[in-house]
Amino acid sequence: MTFQYVMHVGVCVRDLERSLRFYRDGLGFAEVGVGRLEIEGEPTATMLGLPDLELHAIYLERDGVRIELLHYPRPGTVGPAEARPMNQPGLTHFAMRVTDLDEAIERIRDFGGHLVEGSRVHNPVYEAHLTYVTDPDGTRIELIETPKDPTR
Repeated sequence: MTFQYVMHVGVCVRDLERSLRFYRDGLGFAEVGVGRLEIEGEPTATMLGLPDLELHAIYLERDGVRIELLHYPRPGTVGPAEARPMNQPGLTHFAMRVTDLDEAIERIRDFGGHLVEGSRVHNPVYEAHLTYVTDPDGTRIELIETPKDPTR
């Protein structure tokens, strides 16, 4: 097949060390792969459509999921650091199963994330308690506490 496998998902961040602490120390991801990258100029500037590019990246992995934290000292980051609407096209969130939703929310807050107010619900079909939180830059993360797993 032409498409062999998914390599990673990129997450743009404003502060690389703050986000590394959030994902590594807060959520349990580990630094992997080529580790850290520092790239300037071409050909990456053309590929990303960002002239005068300086990019710093760190690859992290957990449970077989690899993310790439992307920080742009030049030209900087744009847009708000808040959860984007769920009906806006593109990647909307990723989900994590937790054993204790209240404890997970507190841990998220301890590491600079935020609870998306009004998103906490109970789904009786799956005996699930769910909510959305965000990383420090507004990337949405769904937290799911349930004895059942509808994805397995």
